[in-house]
Amino acid sequence: MRDPIRTGIERMEHERLSEFAAKADQSRGRERPEEPCPMRTAFQRDRDRIIHQCKSFRRLAGKTQVFLPATGDHLRTRLTHTLEVSQIARTIARGLRVNEDLAEAIALAHDLGHTPFGHIGERGLDSALREYVPDGRFRHYEQSLRVVDRLERDGQGVNLSWEVRDGILHHSKGTTDTPHRLDGPEPATVEAKIVRWADRIAYVNHDLDDARRAGLLALSDVPAGIVEVLGATHGDRITTLVGSVIERSEGLPYLEMDPAVAQAMDGLKDFLFERVYAPRGSGHEPEARGQRMVIELFRLFMEEPVRAPYLRPHERDLSVEERALRTADFIAGMTDRYACDTYVRHFIPAPRGEFPLFD
Repeated sequence: MRDPIRTGIERMEHERLSEFAAKADQSRGRERPEEPCPMRTAFQRDRDRIIHQCKSFRRLAGKTQVFLPATGDHLRTRLTHTLEVSQIARTIARGLRVNEDLAEAIALAHDLGHTPFGHIGERGLDSALREYVPDGRFRHYEQSLRVVDRLERDGQGVNLSWEVRDGILHHSKGTTDTPHRLDGPEPATVEAKIVRWADRIAYVNHDLDDARRAGLLALSDVPAGIVEVLGATHGDRITTLVGSVIERSEGLPYLEMDPAVAQAMDGLKDFLFERVYAPRGSGHEPEARGQRMVIELFRLFMEEPVRAPYLRPHERDLSVEERALRTADFIAGMTDRYACDTYVRHFIPAPRGEFPLFD
């Protein structure tokens, strides 16, 4: 009998990939054991489940990255950010001869738990949740894991492999600088560490591009030392950063970047936080109004459970903690437009076109 296609792919992974690469046939497995697919490895199957089975993946098209999509047709959404991270992660993984399928799956799923209105919406949801559960918190990377484990497929989850789930949970670096070497205990695989680098590489470049497109700054505003090291164009910067990771990390069990290049990337990140990200929370931009909407919707559903469409009548008497968790799940899953429409329906007795979020 002919061997399954999958076993041939798994054999090639052992023959062609680096000794430091994760091998699909050595995965730690899934929470619920399954029969292997005859055609796809475990990581290829995970990638396909994220794309084909996760409604949260499709909703990323309607979620803000930094600038509301309604303010410009060419500005990034959370979905285009995800695709850019995936492309960068695949390029680095291929260059280092590690598992491209695993890196791609982690990258595609890393932001599934993000709220509407970007990180401003995330901060709003975290604040609102703490009003009712003081020791609680909302973090998009934890929510991304909850989405694939517990929320997709009507509560069944999509049962991803351990390695993809680990990469989702540990992809975020927040605002901290990137040391030129990432060799800490978390995340567990080289492929997941690649996604952490790819996430930072993607957002500092496309957010600079979007900020210029939105008229917030010009290339001449970027410190000259950063431009000198990274390059003057979007493509030059991506090439410099990706090339530095591959060149410095080849044959190593961890990732490195040239220290000068890492310093320039962090300088660009700090510049964007000062000139772009921090001002978005000043209270006057549409995104900041989106944050207030998230908070007010959360309070509404908590104080008046009858208005919460995700609660059945017998569930309205759940504990405060349980209702707060369900409310966070519901609001985090909203697209920008759905959040706006819901807010209008409950708070603004005016025609939909008059809602002032996008003026």
